[in-house]
Amino acid sequence: MPTAVSPADLTTAATPAGAGRGERVSPRRLRAILSGSVGNLVEWYDWYVFSSFSLYFSASFFPAGDTTAQLLQTAGIFALGFLMRPIGGWMFGRIADKVGRKQSMTLSVLLMSLGSLLIALTPTYQTVGIVAPVMLLTARLLQGLSVGGEYGVSATYLAEMATSRRRGFYSSFLYLTLIGAQLLALGIQLVLQRVLEPTQLLAWGWRIPFVIGALLSVVALYLRHNLDETAAFTAQPETTEDQRGSLRVLARHPRAVLTVVGLTMGGTLAFYTFTTYMLKFLVNTAHMTREAATNVCFLSLLVFAALQPVFGALSDRIGRRPLLIFFGVGGALGTVPLLTALSHTTSPLVAFGLLLLALVIVSGYSGINVIVKAELFPTEIRALGIGLPHALTVAVFGGTAEYLALWSKGVGHEAYFYWYIAGCIGISLLVFLGMAETTKTSHLNTDPAAEQLD
Repeated sequence: MPTAVSPADLTTAATPAGAGRGERVSPRRLRAILSGSVGNLVEWYDWYVFSSFSLYFSASFFPAGDTTAQLLQTAGIFALGFLMRPIGGWMFGRIADKVGRKQSMTLSVLLMSLGSLLIALTPTYQTVGIVAPVMLLTARLLQGLSVGGEYGVSATYLAEMATSRRRGFYSSFLYLTLIGAQLLALGIQLVLQRVLEPTQLLAWGWRIPFVIGALLSVVALYLRHNLDETAAFTAQPETTEDQRGSLRVLARHPRAVLTVVGLTMGGTLAFYTFTTYMLKFLVNTAHMTREAATNVCFLSLLVFAALQPVFGALSDRIGRRPLLIFFGVGGALGTVPLLTALSHTTSPLVAFGLLLLALVIVSGYSGINVIVKAELFPTEIRALGIGLPHALTVAVFGGTAEYLALWSKGVGHEAYFYWYIAGCIGISLLVFLGMAETTKTSHLNTDPAAEQLD
């Protein structure tokens, strides 16, 4: 049975971020970070496979109609799943701050596996009628509750397990595995497209990835059961116990909460547009084949995943704020022309180049937003402080991205959605310009035990 990491297991000297390079990182710390990251990958795979395979299963849960209408109904359920994320952010954030990061992460993956298994076993609309979309919605709400807590707790765990000079690098593993989850979902889709006939995929093949997700959750459960607790959590004085995970205490940090909202607004909208929604966009707007669109998205996401630790490590050297400003300027000015060009291209190669350029810009946010948010809050409310405002913002902006995109297309003004994204990123840019450099003001620097595990 793993033991919690005590302050005695670590050196107590706190070194400012950016000071010195090349410190030895123990195998125990690396094992904790990698185990936490793999569990994160499995949970986000369960979340993203819904969107990746909705092109195949949307007709199974709704009455016959045109493709855009069925996708719009499925996107509506996708958006409703996001409504549970603030509840999950509050619930699991509170558990993480009061009971422990490890316990919260273990519970969330259990809930996610239930949602995936329920989708895999749900009968079609043609078989049970309205019961089918109701069951699909129930499963998605369970997954939304789970993943709503996953971000804040995983972000907290990785930030607290990281060494002070490499916090940006190690915290970037959250988005590395988050993108890796999309790659896994698309990779399984590519395999199934090659081994099954299109009619088989539409009839029953789409259930396979949800079964895989439920099985992978067993692996994630094992990994999380054997995690070390973070030293920052275990070293808290007993006097803070009543304050841990408290909304009353969180209310004492309004600037940090509003900063999380401002950071997340444009970032999550850009992220979901150029990753989750892009497969549908290339099929439904650029009129590529499903196979060609899947290849373009898979290859671009592969490069995108590799960029996350690069941007994270860069932030350890030059700071977080310059990279956020890079994203803000590039996203505000580049989103409309990039999406316009993507909507008119018929070449997979050109689409790959345009999408990759967009994802390089998005990396200025995705590669470092985890550590920026973790640095804003003290230990006793860190998971709640990251998770709740993040989940609320994602629910409003990320969760509605696909729906608004498809609605804009349905009314014949798809370009409205492009300008909406650019405007939201512009608002985030104002936040980036007005915020302090978090490497210099980080609450993580005051954690009682933040350096090297034995």
